[in-house]
Amino acid sequence: MSSNTNSTEVLRIMADVYANDGPALEYASVYQLLVAVMLSAQTNDNQVNKITRELFVDYGTPQAMAQLAVPELEQKIQTCGLYKNKARNIAAATRLLLDEYGGEVPKSREELIKLPGVGRKTANVVLSVGFGLPALAVDTHIFRVAHRLGFSQGKTPDAVENDLCAIIPETDWAKAHHWFIWHGRRVCEARRPKCAECPLEALCPQLI
Repeated sequence: MSSNTNSTEVLRIMADVYANDGPALEYASVYQLLVAVMLSAQTNDNQVNKITRELFVDYGTPQAMAQLAVPELEQKIQTCGLYKNKARNIAAATRLLLDEYGGEVPKSREELIKLPGVGRKTANVVLSVGFGLPALAVDTHIFRVAHRLGFSQGKTPDAVENDLCAIIPETDWAKAHHWFIWHGRRVCEARRPKCAECPLEALCPQLI
């Protein structure tokens, strides 16, 4: 549960500071978003974008991606971490989308997490960013920032997600996902948080 009694003001400031910041991953369809998020595990978004700028030119649809053999896909994504597992999962998920969903990405979390390589975090990103549905994905940045700001003491991403969703209005879940990520990347870094530059300095439980 939250231990930050200033949560409303914290969220107001974050909404203002990060108002123009959205997804860092580049994509032109929900399918491309799904693939990009699958590639992003243990790989930074800039590296994923370098890969997908080339990959999606010829293989940006499920129909085109399905033409790639797994070893070929491995070669095209080998500069990202865990590329062998990711290639297998992307190929299997693409085949399932074609076989079961007519090549369309499903709009429910329950169906998304049935896709190989898709967990709750990836499903939530697709729901919120791809479809504009209320969902709040928790990555390492969000997990860290939520703890430091006193929004959650949860030990798992799911626990942190539950705490954040109880505090943040549902209409802001998708936007708050980006607020917390960008705050973690630009200011509240893992090793050396820039507390002196933080717009939340006066409200942060770590500094009060």
